[in-house]
Amino acid sequence: MDIVKGNMGWIEVVCGPMFSGKSEELIRRLRRAEIARQRVQIFKPALDQRYAESEIVSHSDLRIPADLVASGAEILDKIDARTEVIGIDEAQFLGAELVEVAQKLADMGKRVIVAGLDTDYLGRPFEPVPLLMTVAEEVTKLLAICVRCGNPAKHTQRLVASEERILVGAGGMYEARCRRCFEPLAAAASADKDKEKNRKANPSPR
Repeated sequence: MDIVKGNMGWIEVVCGPMFSGKSEELIRRLRRAEIARQRVQIFKPALDQRYAESEIVSHSDLRIPADLVASGAEILDKIDARTEVIGIDEAQFLGAELVEVAQKLADMGKRVIVAGLDTDYLGRPFEPVPLLMTVAEEVTKLLAICVRCGNPAKHTQRLVASEERILVGAGGMYEARCRRCFEPLAAAASADKDKEKNRKANPSPR
């Protein structure tokens, strides 16, 4: 961000696929704010327990303490009036109300830094991140590296059979893929095969 004059808040969005360094970038910005002795509060979804219960943890194992919230609306209840910088990780798990919450916090003069996936495992817009991008003053879209060919990767490839849109996981369940190597229907097709296999193994009683 350029220098902001006066008591004006703003929204920064860090987005991209899994393994692109979103949490790492969020932590970097929050650490800088702490070094500058700004009052910082950090939040993550209670749903995300992959690496630590009360910390944001990057895939490179950078860590920073965070409060757990079940929804975006809960953040407003936990904000200290003196807080200057607010960090929010895994925004895609916090619901549509996060957009209004981020707007309110910025209108209160706070710097709001949000990180999250902008597309889901099918390559569709993953709300609320795309909406947050439209209301933000600054958007940083990161790319990963495709594990298949090494090209820039903007997609998150699901490797396990599931049709659930929200399926929390990390390495072994997901990998980064480029536009050419992305197979959006692979997980859903595997789920259909598993269903058919289970149906044949456990036929319904007549």
